[in-house]
Amino acid sequence: MVYEVAITAVLVGLPVGLALGLTGGGGSLLAVPLLIAFMGFAPEQAVPLSLLVVASSSALGSVWVLRAGQVELRPVLVFAMFGLMTAPLGLKLGAWLPSSLFVGAFGAVSLLVGGLMWRQAGTPQAVPPRAGAGRDETAAVCALRDDGQLRFSAPCAAVLALAGAATGLLTGVLGVGGGFVIVPMLVAVTQLGIHRAVASSLLIITVIALGGAVSAAVSGQLVMAPGVSGFLAGGLMGMAAGRAIAPRLPGGLLQRGFAVAIVIVGFYMIWKRVSGGFA
Repeated sequence: MVYEVAITAVLVGLPVGLALGLTGGGGSLLAVPLLIAFMGFAPEQAVPLSLLVVASSSALGSVWVLRAGQVELRPVLVFAMFGLMTAPLGLKLGAWLPSSLFVGAFGAVSLLVGGLMWRQAGTPQAVPPRAGAGRDETAAVCALRDDGQLRFSAPCAAVLALAGAATGLLTGVLGVGGGFVIVPMLVAVTQLGIHRAVASSLLIITVIALGGAVSAAVSGQLVMAPGVSGFLAGGLMGMAAGRAIAPRLPGGLLQRGFAVAIVIVGFYMIWKRVSGGFA
């Protein structure tokens, strides 16, 4: 029985880390329903555990992308700092939500994000612009200079701060790392392109999710249970595989694959809510 729980936990953790490694997000959108459906956790238990696993997996990915020089540190620090401040508030708000309302909201957010990501995958922003290629400088709040580096301005910082605060709040309420918000936001406002946005997202997720997990532990909401270590191990293995594969895949394909996975999760959660599976 113990071995079955451990094996199940590892297998359930694999897609969480894989999604994070490939797309810089979506891991926690998978983690919460997987913890509920396959490991028997209640939503209020799954949320803090999801944050712990997502933070650990993202931290591993962050080491690789930092060493590879793929991260724009200034937008990451602004985004993460404001997200870290609002995540504990979101965690308190999420604890008040009834399970049925939580599941319905989670499914609705998943469908919305999946649809937006699929639509965005077909835009030119899915591919980073070339330096000096005659870009429209007004196309993004945080535009790139001719050398390919980010032009960091006051409007850019303000947009990233607002996005970070909203992401932190959502992280606490739904137990998601926020990558599904961070990646499209970075792509839309910074012109970084999907691969650099994914890399930057991993570091932001690490900070915000870890802050939420620590807050949950301090308040007694984070409870370790059998199978959690296996789930964590699976997440780390999935992250390693995802980061090895991601650079070889086209940006548009990554976004569409991410969108499909999130939409499937959304329909599943809503179906379980309607059928009373998560009452």
